[in-house]
Parts: sequence; structure tokens; C-alpha cells
Amino acid sequence: MDIKEYFARISYQGSYDKLDLDTLTKILQHHIRAVPFENLSIHCGERIELDLESLYNKIVRKNRGGWCMENNQLLAWALKTLGYDVTLLGAKVYVPEYDAYADEIDHLLLKVVLHGKPYIVDGGFGMVYQLWQPMELISQKDQPQTPGIFRFLEENGIWYLEKVKRKQYVPNESVSTSHSVEKEACRRIYLFTLQPRDIEEFRPANLQLQTAPDSLFVTKSICSLQTTDGIRALVGWKLSEIKFNYKDNMDLVEIRILADEEIEKTLKEKFNITLDRKLVPINTGRSSLF
Repeated sequence: MDIKEYFARISYQGSYDKLDLDTLTKILQHHIRAVPFENLSIHCGERIELDLESLYNKIVRKNRGGWCMENNQLLAWALKTLGYDVTLLGAKVYVPEYDAYADEIDHLLLKVVLHGKPYIVDGGFGMVYQLWQPMELISQKDQPQTPGIFRFLEENGIWYLEKVKRKQYVPNESVSTSHSVEKEACRRIYLFTLQPRDIEEFRPANLQLQTAPDSLFVTKSICSLQTTDGIRALVGWKLSEIKFNYKDNMDLVEIRILADEEIEKTLKEKFNITLDRKLVPINTGRSSLF
């Protein structure tokens, strides 16, 4: 594994001799704009593996994306290689349909300490809840980013991440009866503690999320990529392109339903992904991911 090969994959050409917040932010942003958050392996008859060399080969050499345990493990390797103080943390993702958090850790995120100050770095959540910048680990402080306002709340050693939601303008909403804009003003995202984790602790979740019949990742084929001003996402056959803060604290959401024969071309053109095996799109189960 080669850090320069990783930087070429994410198109990062900046300096990295200074271990500072600016460099950390730029590397994170290059990563999330080059490496999709995706679970397409599940729907191509492949298994998602957690060993670092396998996921390095998948993401860096084969130009694929991955989910949190792949993206953030690769990002942790890159940052540690540069000399950053990185700790793996485990989170439990909030499930709106059940108004509850997961029973066991099912999300990998990173804590990075810079000059004695802790930050949360997450390059693997995807969709509209993807962080674009490291977040200072401080409770009850609004931290505005391009996707919206994020904040942490801490209670008895448990940290909660939430995002203040914007309104959405969907000019062609009629093309998708399943798209619904929730009325909540704030969305809970996940909870976590500062207990250091090892990648081995994520193996049960990695298996469960790609095999359980009611898993979000089994019921939906997902590919999302951050852009310079928003995101694009392919869920099943539904392609959504979002421009953040389009006007008056409102995001522009443009939706198109693809035909089967458009899927492969769209993955290549919009996400720079070419699959080895045929994708079987699916979009059932839980409601909108937005």
C-alpha cells in the first residue's frame, strides 16, 4: 500500500508535511468527492471484506467505493501513515422508522487529536448526512458546514450527532412517489462513546448489515458521492442530484428514474465506477434516505 497511490486516487495534490486542521480537512474533502459511499458489492453477489489490503485494492486500485467500515478504515490508514493521532470509534446509527438507535455498534468513525484538541472525522456516512469537515468534539455548539448545521450533544459520556435540516425544493417530485420530505427540523444521525475500538469489533456488524433480510443495505442498492456543491445518489433506479443551499436555506433536489440499461452508464459517468459483476438494483424496505 502506497500513500501516494491513495492520493492519486482521491486527486489530492496538496502538501501534507504539516499535520494541521487545514490539511486534514482537504484530505477528507478529496476523499468524499472521489470515493463513493456504496454497497453495490452486496447486489453484485460479492462480499464486503474488512481486511485493509483487500479494501485498499478495491477502493484505490479498482476505483470502487465502500461503506463506513471500508472508507473510514482506509482514511484512518492514510492519516496514520502521515503521522496523525487517530483512534477508531464505534457508533450506533439512528433509525427514523423505529425512532431508535441500533442495538450494537454499526458505524465506524474516527477521532483525530490535533495539538491536544479532539476532532471527529467521518468519511463514510454518505448521502446528505456526510460531514464535509472535521468536527470539533464539543457539546451544544452549532458547527455550520456546506451540507447544513451539525452539532454534538453529550450526556453521561454518550455523544449524539445531529443535523439541522433544510427545506427541499423538488421541481420534478411527481417522478417519484416514494420521495418524501420529512417535517422534522433536526435529524439525529448516530450516538457514540470515546471508547477506542479495533476493526475486529466491527466484523459482526459487517456481516449482519450485508446478510440480514431487513438490513437497509440489503433492501437498497446505494451509491452516493459528494460534489463541490452537493451530492449525487443512485438508490435502486432513482438518481437524485442535490445542490445544497440552492436558495433561502433550501436544497435543490432533482430526481430521475433510470431504465435498467442506463444503470451501468450512469455509474461510470456520475460515480466513476465500473463493476466486475452485474448489478441487480433494489429499492425496497425503509423510506427515503434523505
